Amino acid sequence: MIMSSVHTWLHPGHDHETAPARAADWPVPALPERPIGRSPEARAADPARPGTRPASLTGVRALKVGLTGGIGAGKSEVARRLASYGTVVIDADAVAREVVAPGTPGLAEVAQAFGPDVLRPDGSLDRDRLGKLVFADESLRMKLNSIVHPRVGERMAELERQAGEATVIVHDVPLLAENHLADRFDEVVVVDVPPRVQVERLARERGMSRAQAQARMRAQASRAERLAIASIVVDNSGSLAELDREVGELWSELRRRARAARG
Repeated sequence: MIMSSVHTWLHPGHDHETAPARAADWPVPALPERPIGRSPEARAADPARPGTRPASLTGVRALKVGLTGGIGAGKSEVARRLASYGTVVIDADAVAREVVAPGTPGLAEVAQAFGPDVLRPDGSLDRDRLGKLVFADESLRMKLNSIVHPRVGERMAELERQAGEATVIVHDVPLLAENHLADRFDEVVVVDVPPRVQVERLARERGMSRAQAQARMRAQASRAERLAIASIVVDNSGSLAELDREVGELWSELRRRARAARG
């Protein structure tokens, strides 16, 4: 099953970092493959043209891609840009919220397991209250995962079937590394930034203290663990304009690999 992260879907505004950060100066572990993106010299010689979109492929089997990244890395920014190219993007966190929406069996089971205090007066899930419970107790977090994860997996498989003849299907999965899901995908794309940048963004965008940010980061896989499962690495430590170029190159590379997979 594809699993979502309680560290993100329980909190609104997850992973929507948009502000640029300074260039990385943190030691970078050895990468399994070169990051997507041309050298500054190549970009200067052949700059990307704004608004250019590669032609869509037809008749090519869908390439199944897992997209992941640590909190504050900007994974959702990459997902939105991929969607603008026509990529089918299935967001595990959005699905996790859907399966515990008011009136669903998932929400009823959560309320039964954690008590009526985790519900708002309108019957919806109080994600902040539930988050405080599960982040403080590993056993409660595991209990919540046992309720939510199977439903997320079923719904994401359904959405994948509904994608029809899409060329590339991207699964946006925060806990891909943590739950050892890499072998379920043809490609794994890791959005990477140095830990220092993660802390800066979490403080700026979400108002977290340094200690809070570091606690959230420790609850996830390490940077080295994520990079170890990557077949493609997207560096998001630069500006939004640089990210636009990175994602354009990523889309071209995914299309190339889809062709190669077709044989």
